Amino acid sequence: MAKALSLNEIRARAARFSRDWADSPGDERQDAQSFVRDLLGVYGITQTRAAFYEKRSKRTSTGAQGYIDALIPGIALIEMKSAGKDLVEAERQALDYIDNLADAEVPSYVITSDFKRFRLLDLRAEDDGVLEFDLAQFRDHAERLAFFAGYGQRAFGSREQERASIDAARLMASLYEALEGSGYDDHEASIFLVRTLFALYADDAGVWERDLFLEFLETRTAEDGSDLGPQLSLLYQVMGRERGKRHKHLDELIARFPYVNGGIFEEPLAIPSFDAKMRSRLLAAAMFNWSEISPAIFGSLFQAVKDKKARRELGEHYTTETNILKLIRPMFLDDLRRRFTDGLHDVKVLRKLRADMSRMRFLDPACGCGNFLVVTYREMRSLDLEILQRLQELGSEGVTLAFLEEDLPVRLSSFHGIELEEWPARIAATALHLVDHQANKGMELALGLAPEALPLDKISTIQVGNALKTDWTAVVAPSDRLFVMGNPPFLGHASRSEAQAGELRAVWSRDDIGRLDYVTGWYAKALELFTQDGYAGEFAFVSTNSIVQGEPVPALFGPVFAHGWHIKFAHRTFVWTSEAPGAAAVHCTIVGFEKAPNRPAWLYTYERNLRGEPTRVAVRAGINAYLVDGPKVLVEQRREPLSGALPPVAMGSMPRDGGHLIVEADEHAELAADPIAAKYLRRFVMGRELIHDLPRWCLWLVDLDPADISRSRVLRDRLAKVKRFREESRASSTREMAATPHLFGQRSQPTVPYVGIPKVFSEARAWATCALLPPDVIAGDKVYRCDDPDGFAFAVLSSSAFITWQKTVGGRLKSDPSFSNTIVWNTLPLPAMDEQRRTQIIAGGQAVLAARGLHPERSLAEHYNPLAMSPALLKAHRQLDLAVDSAFGLWGVVEELDRQRALFENYAAMTSADSLPTPTRSPGSRRRSDAA
Repeated sequence: MAKALSLNEIRARAARFSRDWADSPGDERQDAQSFVRDLLGVYGITQTRAAFYEKRSKRTSTGAQGYIDALIPGIALIEMKSAGKDLVEAERQALDYIDNLADAEVPSYVITSDFKRFRLLDLRAEDDGVLEFDLAQFRDHAERLAFFAGYGQRAFGSREQERASIDAARLMASLYEALEGSGYDDHEASIFLVRTLFALYADDAGVWERDLFLEFLETRTAEDGSDLGPQLSLLYQVMGRERGKRHKHLDELIARFPYVNGGIFEEPLAIPSFDAKMRSRLLAAAMFNWSEISPAIFGSLFQAVKDKKARRELGEHYTTETNILKLIRPMFLDDLRRRFTDGLHDVKVLRKLRADMSRMRFLDPACGCGNFLVVTYREMRSLDLEILQRLQELGSEGVTLAFLEEDLPVRLSSFHGIELEEWPARIAATALHLVDHQANKGMELALGLAPEALPLDKISTIQVGNALKTDWTAVVAPSDRLFVMGNPPFLGHASRSEAQAGELRAVWSRDDIGRLDYVTGWYAKALELFTQDGYAGEFAFVSTNSIVQGEPVPALFGPVFAHGWHIKFAHRTFVWTSEAPGAAAVHCTIVGFEKAPNRPAWLYTYERNLRGEPTRVAVRAGINAYLVDGPKVLVEQRREPLSGALPPVAMGSMPRDGGHLIVEADEHAELAADPIAAKYLRRFVMGRELIHDLPRWCLWLVDLDPADISRSRVLRDRLAKVKRFREESRASSTREMAATPHLFGQRSQPTVPYVGIPKVFSEARAWATCALLPPDVIAGDKVYRCDDPDGFAFAVLSSSAFITWQKTVGGRLKSDPSFSNTIVWNTLPLPAMDEQRRTQIIAGGQAVLAARGLHPERSLAEHYNPLAMSPALLKAHRQLDLAVDSAFGLWGVVEELDRQRALFENYAAMTSADSLPTPTRSPGSRRRSDAA
């Protein structure tokens, strides 16, 4: 039975190779092919790829055609020279050929030799990546070329691995397209693709002898592909049978394939019909180096091959390993690695660490193609290997194969998942097999032995089903070290289906689910799981940042906190995306929970770049539901302002007119020319007009003289159209408005100067883009208005304290803050203040208006361009901030976290006491005496 070569076998072959070639004269022309053939034979590479010896290619520097002595596509390029020749010059010649190779052929290594010496160049290395040694030293360095046999040091998450995974997924997509007309239904196609993926990977990764599957395709199937289906069916059937149960008269090559098990080749399939195109594509896939793929990245890409649109965009949408590590590192991996570092010199501590790792169980209840499980398994196995190596260094008992097989603390049986669809669930199970094999190869490379690659254990821990309807206790057994994690689907309240809304009502056990995102259903199920006997641990999910914004926050975090959970770590808003061009970007958070915290919580912030690396901050008071270091409060909607210092805010007027009471810029001249209509023209602002100072008007007819209608054709025509629009509406409330077509449907216009507040602010601007407006400027329903005869409300709205509260507790439209009077303004915990402080705040607002007045030609968008704010306006805002911050007890240099902490402390005090609190000092800020 064909087996992958062990490192000991490779070393033995390397020694024989050195002896056999020791006396060779080193004639480049006569001996090059034989030397290369024998060299590759050390690693089990047969003549199957002999066509790639002396590959013709163009040299970049000269444009002339030349010959590469040997090319193993995607792995290595070999260039031979006569004895004594310059290997550095030979390497330059080899590199000269690479630019003209196809992507799938580009090697990771360049090997040059003059029969007596070797020079190895690792093209992926960050340093020079060069190793030189003599023929006599080949046995000692044979492991450095073990990548030929499927071994190798992989830079997980590297750009090279991402590229290889994308290329591999495109090859699988081409196979799926060629499956059309094979006679397979969707279920059978899924099984076939998974089996083929395993065979391709096994061919390159040392699961069995190198290129065995490629040899089978080339020598046991006809060029027209007519027998490809039957032959593959026979091969896959054989790999699903133990050797003793196979037919005695099997083809010799097919008999060399090992028994795989693992459920991959278990289910019987019909025999498909294939053609030359399918065979050609399968051969092309077999030429690719599958050992370089990342099972996590490839899994997510493989999931997309069945969708025509997704196939066109392969490489644009997948979960990067960097993002997965953002969750698993603070959840458990950082702690495990800290324990490893602390116990580096203590055998008992290291053994205890391995024992604790063996008790850990993992559940991803929205596992998709298994990304989180795969990366977690890989990282846990990597850590265990480091521990084993350290135990050996400390002289602990020898590591034997029996020891590894019996005492391996990280096993596939500890990794559980729930997935809605069969296809990604199959990919998840297969990806776990692949990463398990990679971990075993790494162990063999480091320790000289590892558990047997085959047969595989069957993975029965990935269940297909609706996670919100599945009993999670039926998926994972009771455990006191259970980690529930993942990336559930993002569906806001507006995009979830009625069925999904019903699922949310069921898991939350309430009829009113408000604006809860669909992702919160997984939080409810996690809470339920950990109330069951025998279950203890932690949970953490990637979620849209809407769960920590606005109205849904109390609905989600109220029950979580009520069950005794605390936030262990959290990533504030960041962009969850791949680095590939055109990748979909979602603004996300990660929140991890534990009970009875016994260590500091950590907050990860992305203040400078939402796509960049976070800054980790140790938390003092604890992380609250808004991902702020502050009191654990939940900001509920209020109908009246919490602070007695603040006036009420209401929404502007809603036309409900079909556009006929609104006058656009290109219509203004016509109405202005009508003396009757002109006297009713008023400037009209929605959010866009307010921020960008755009021209727009409306007909404001609250004081309409009925006789004017008959005097003005323009008025008559427009009001008739308003009446018709309202009469034809499906809404009864709108139809009732048809009786007064001259009036806005809902009117809320002040008679005193007021602040116009746009419904949506830009995330990029440091302050709110509000304006003080006269009463003859009509505020539309995309603008809130606040009566402000003395300018106090304008000043508060223009402060950093307000925009901090807005961005922290308010909702969002995409990533932009969305103003709400009930959630933001009415809850703003502005303390009571004396007349002197109020006067200072008003003066700060007047300074802002004066600074704007220096450039009346600029819109608010131009005034508050984050790259071009005028020094005068910046100075005015800082003056205003000094006055407002002092009301919260903040002095000197005040950071956003200081303001957030002070705001929440005041909110907690104001909502728990009958009287307004005295301003409290926030940790980290300075009193006036401190600033001296």
